[in-house]
Order: sequence, then C-alpha cells, then structure tokens
Amino acid sequence: MDPLALFTLQVLNALSLSALLFFIALGLTLIFGIMRVVNFAHGAVFMLGAYCGVAAQTATGSFAASLLAAPLAGAALGLAFERSALSRLYAREHSAFLLVTFGLALALTEAIRLIWGADARQTELPAVLAGIVFVMDEPFPVYRLLLIGAGGLCWLLCWLGLQRTRLGLLLRAASQNPTMTAALGNDVGRVRAMVFALACALAALGGALAAPLLSASLGLGSNVIIDAFVIVMTGGMGSFIGTVAGSLLVGFAQTFGNFYVPELALGMTYALMITVLVLRPGGLFGRPE
Repeated sequence: MDPLALFTLQVLNALSLSALLFFIALGLTLIFGIMRVVNFAHGAVFMLGAYCGVAAQTATGSFAASLLAAPLAGAALGLAFERSALSRLYAREHSAFLLVTFGLALALTEAIRLIWGADARQTELPAVLAGIVFVMDEPFPVYRLLLIGAGGLCWLLCWLGLQRTRLGLLLRAASQNPTMTAALGNDVGRVRAMVFALACALAALGGALAAPLLSASLGLGSNVIIDAFVIVMTGGMGSFIGTVAGSLLVGFAQTFGNFYVPELALGMTYALMITVLVLRPGGLFGRPE
C-alpha cells in the first residue's frame, strides 16, 4: 500500500475515533464547567445508550430509531437523577457528588445486566452505511465517515448554542456566577437540570453511534470513561475548545499508537496527559485551581 494512502486512512480512522470520544467527553465538560460536578456515571450512560440503540433498532428495524431512542433515554435518566439526587447536594462538599455518581454507575450497570443480560449485543448497519468508499484507491468504511461528520456537526451546534444564543449566555453566566445569575431572576436549578440532561443525551447518543463498531457490552462504560477523563484533563476541565483538542489528541494517539507501536499504545495516551499536565497543570485550555 502506498505510504501516503496508508497515512491518510489512519488519519480518517483517528478522526472517527475522536468523534466518538467527543460525544462523551463533551458531556463531562458541560457538567463540570457549569455545575462543577465530576460525573463518574457518564460511562454507564454511554453504555445505556448503546443498549437502548440496539434494542430500538431490533424492535423497529430502523437505525435512525436507535439514534432517537438513545439520547431520549439518556436525557430522561439525567433529568430524573439530577432532580431527585444531585439537586439536594449542591450545598455540600464535592466528595458527595463523587459518591452519588459512582453509585449511579454501579446501579445502572446492574440494571442493564438484569434487563439485557451479560452477553454483548451488536446491531447491523443499514446497507447505505455498511458500504465502503475509496480514498486514494483504498477502501474505507462509509460509517466511519458518518461518525466524522456527526462529531463535526455536534461541535458546530454546541459552539453556536453556547456562543450565539441567549441560552448559551445564560449557561455561561450560571457557570461563572450562579448566585448573581439567580439574583437576576433566572432559575439556576432549571439550568443545571437541563445541562445534566443534555450531557447525558450526548453520551447516550455516542453510545448508540458506537454500538455498530464496538458492540453493547457491560465493560463498554468503564473502558470509555477512562478515555473521556484523559481528554478533559488534557484539554482542561470545563473547557469546550479543550475538549475538542483533547479528543483529537487522544484519538490520534490511540489510532497511530495501535497501528505503529501496539505494545506502547496505551502508555502513549497516559504519557500525553502527564506531559500536558506537567507543562500546564490546568490542561491545554484550562486554568489551574
């Protein structure tokens, strides 16, 4: 294979992986940036999205149905959990959030085991997405190109929403000074609930998109949450542009590492994070506390 063509294919693979990781990492960033909550249950929500997506497609025969059902299930779970549990803890120490979200992760994993069993489940792509295209005369899956487009569209919509709308202004105000935002007549509690629901919807959508490639399994959540935390730590906790940069760095490090030096691939990801944090303790675009 031509070296340039091989390199191009690896770049596309890295972009598709970065897009998948972006969905879950963006949710973590939104929750921390606006609510100052580290959500350990985010990986379990990603896993729930994968299982809901498989179940929806099995029931309807439509892949589009899976992409609708998964974020709706994630948003409903996030809203219910924030209103019933997290809303009672904002005046307490941050350790309370760690324990409660970790407990949700365990409970959600067991609920998935009871509903769908311990066996991995995978869905089939529709014919239009299961094909290949030729990039520099080499085959490349159409679905991976869809993932790249979905990640780019998610980034664009979120950026426009945060920077160019009144709602985005309210979210940024609530993240910087919730007391003053509430004093001006805004319902900060509703903002927090909406943010948590949106973040969970994004994670669940990422799970549904990942199901055709990775399959829905009980270990999916714990695997992906580690990468998500590496991304937000590398890019900067609470930084939107940092999440984009972190997703790209981790996606490229894992893809090229697995291809060229597979025995060092896992270490490369952590080495990247450690190097960034040594040079910039707050991450690439974050601020040290």
